[in-house]
Amino acid sequence: MNTARRRQSYDNRIDYGIILSVILLAIIGIISVYSTTTLIEGSDIRPTLLHALWYGVGAIAVIVVIQFDSEQYWKLSTYLYGFGILLLIAVLLFYDREMAALTGAESWFRIGEFTFQPSEVFKPAYIVFLARVVTEHNNRYTNRTLKSDWILIGKIMLFALPPVILIQMQNDLGTNLVIIAITAGVILVSGVSWKILVPGVLFVTILGGGLIYLAVFQRDLLLSTGLFQPYQLDRIDSWINPFGDTQGNAYQLVQSIMAIGSGQLYGKGLGVSEVSVPVRESDFIFTTIGENFGFLGGAILLLIYFVLIYQMVQTCFETQNEFYTYIATGVISMILFHIVENIGMTIGLLPITGVPLPFISQGGSALLSNMIGVGLILSMRYHHQSYMFTDNETY
Repeated sequence: MNTARRRQSYDNRIDYGIILSVILLAIIGIISVYSTTTLIEGSDIRPTLLHALWYGVGAIAVIVVIQFDSEQYWKLSTYLYGFGILLLIAVLLFYDREMAALTGAESWFRIGEFTFQPSEVFKPAYIVFLARVVTEHNNRYTNRTLKSDWILIGKIMLFALPPVILIQMQNDLGTNLVIIAITAGVILVSGVSWKILVPGVLFVTILGGGLIYLAVFQRDLLLSTGLFQPYQLDRIDSWINPFGDTQGNAYQLVQSIMAIGSGQLYGKGLGVSEVSVPVRESDFIFTTIGENFGFLGGAILLLIYFVLIYQMVQTCFETQNEFYTYIATGVISMILFHIVENIGMTIGLLPITGVPLPFISQGGSALLSNMIGVGLILSMRYHHQSYMFTDNETY
């Protein structure tokens, strides 16, 4: 193979479209954090530099993740899941008391000046392991029946429950919703019969509606179960009627809606803000984009997200590897849920859950999790095309 053809083969292994999308999101994220923390809140530039540093760490993580192929991830999946569970247990014992007092969630380790949220990096480990569980099951039960589908769902629930319980013990409802979204996405494409999926969707819809009803009219009953905290139910109130308590529990949501709306079509300009929004640099970073760059800026951000997810789906179809398909589904479900939930909660369409905006919000653990997910997708094409590289002229 000559040098030109070898270089072309190498270029085919790298998905530059995904990389470009992430770079654009990184630029938007760094600018947004700078606008929020330095220009609007008057802080020094350290939060922006730290956010950029985490992007550097994430880029290194992507390079490392790409080096492993599907066979190696298959072998590592059980260990990754097990190590993730150990981290979720450890954080319950050694969580950062200061962060717990500030956020109400016992979800962070503290290492010097840095905090680390193990549930974030557990997500990609869970995705890889779940992909193996489904692939193994489908290879074993080649003739699908309702019985085999129920067995698959039972296996998935068996491995989904431990992290859900441990994360709920940390009072981190937002991360649990992401785990549930990942699980639901993988089940949806796993080949489970619609005779199970349709009743399942109806059940979840009725359950969700029932919980909302209890949160509004039978709050004491929900609190007595110990599964919910008062602040979580207060967020339901602020979601249903945000302008009914503008100076109390709904203050954050009302300010968020006002900030985004005040940006109108083109925004007020970088660093210009007339509306104060709590926790703006992390979970409510979209309010900065809406106020500074208006509807147009938000639309451009959504377009970049759409292109990124479209390219991920396209890469999945190109590789035609069942194990990779479920990994891609998990990563896409994770990122898509983050986007929908975060933007939905900032504009009042969904309850506030503390879910960050992917690649934009300040927060190293969440950014690292998303970058690892991108690395898993990039690994698909990278190793799918590796057969082109041989020591002779054949493929």
